[in-house]
Amino acid sequence: MSDLVVVAFDDEKTGFDLRDELVKLQQEYLLELEDIVVVTRDQDGKIKLHQALNTTAAGAVGGGFWGTLVGLLFLNPLLGAAVGAASGALAGKLTDIGINDDFIRQVSAAVPNGGSADFVLIRKATADKVLDRLKAFHKRGHIIQTNLSADADAKLREAFESGDAPEVEQAPLPATDSAETTPKA
Repeated sequence: MSDLVVVAFDDEKTGFDLRDELVKLQQEYLLELEDIVVVTRDQDGKIKLHQALNTTAAGAVGGGFWGTLVGLLFLNPLLGAAVGAASGALAGKLTDIGINDDFIRQVSAAVPNGGSADFVLIRKATADKVLDRLKAFHKRGHIIQTNLSADADAKLREAFESGDAPEVEQAPLPATDSAETTPKA
């Protein structure tokens, strides 16, 4: 089971600093990351994905997963209003895996122009030691977390890693280090 944690910052640099610190914690065996990606929003509102290289030797979720999830959160900000209503398979899948209206609204609103967010899938951590090392980031960001149950984790992987992922009006972001897109107004 993994936990999806999102930490949003008002600037880009802090997002990359947090990613670097999390990778160091993993190298010291204090944290086991499944994957991590930094999302930045430039001053014009364009979204870019910056995937970490070699956070784990195997099992990284991959660009398709992050591109789809981040695309849903940032390119469909009105989707949250539709979750729970008859808005189709996409809203149902998100609700089924524990990503609810509130999470969608919080994430899409939390990253201002010029800001960033770290999307982290954590397998396990030595909480006290990790939190102590992350003191430098306290009060510098906004933490949004959704704890995924084992069942929800499996559904998330099935929805985004198989060919059965729900169709989205906008194309998912490319799986490159610097995918770029402009959200709808």
